[in-house]
Amino acid sequence: MTKDTKIALFKGKKIRRTLHNNEWWFVINDVIESLTDSNDPAQYFKRLKQRDEELAKLTDKGGVQFVPPLMLEIETRGGKQKMYCWNTEGVFRLIQSIPSPKAEPFKRWLAKVGYERVQEVENPELATKRTRFLYKLKGYSDDWIEKRMRGIAIREELTDEWKQRGAQKDKEYEILTAEISRASFGVTPSQYKRLKGLKRENLRDHMDDFELIFTMLGERATTEIHRNENSKGMKKLKSDAHAGGQISGNARQALEKRLKRPIVSRQNYLNQTESRLLSKRKRNQKIEISRIPGP
Repeated sequence: MTKDTKIALFKGKKIRRTLHNNEWWFVINDVIESLTDSNDPAQYFKRLKQRDEELAKLTDKGGVQFVPPLMLEIETRGGKQKMYCWNTEGVFRLIQSIPSPKAEPFKRWLAKVGYERVQEVENPELATKRTRFLYKLKGYSDDWIEKRMRGIAIREELTDEWKQRGAQKDKEYEILTAEISRASFGVTPSQYKRLKGLKRENLRDHMDDFELIFTMLGERATTEIHRNENSKGMKKLKSDAHAGGQISGNARQALEKRLKRPIVSRQNYLNQTESRLLSKRKRNQKIEISRIPGP
């Protein structure tokens, strides 16, 4: 389903985009026009494909795990019209074929990102440092980041177990994750996201300390049950997931009873953090203003 057409700024130019299957897709003609100043981007794209046969193959048929452009509905002054759009990966591939000075900064950035990823493959610690740095930039506390990073490690350990024990499809991972979440919190991840008012955002990036802790407990318990019982096949994995989630759920309920408040919350941790930072900045501004000597 296609929805929510929006405008993105791209080097000072307007690039129309739309959400399709929960992913941003960008109007190809807009991207070309912004990087080439072409008066006829459709014709430019046609000539580009004639020069770059590999690009033409991708746009016509796609590739291994590479989706070709799609005709999607886009808002225009004359109403909704179907236009050729490509997802982020496709747009990056398109930029690589555009021989324009305006495309050079993007090409250099892609080269830099590629180089960094190669470094991270050779030294995984660099990837961890980069993730921590990005969370820090978003305003998360060091304490929260430590829990989130530990949660990522526990999650990866669990999915490795699932893969080795017969759950090899993303859909099956979703089913098992939902089983743990339902037993831990009484809601599935999709229900949890709606509760917090999230759409495409990562649910765990918006959990508070206790929510992260009980998520980790449910997943870590499930991993240990798999190993202890040498579980195989989806039926047994799903049963284990429910059992692991129940361990977390029982602990959550015990804490809720003692605290006399629910752990599952509509509150968004990042919004709370941003609010605290904003309040802190306002307080600091008031202090600075109070220090200004009067006339």
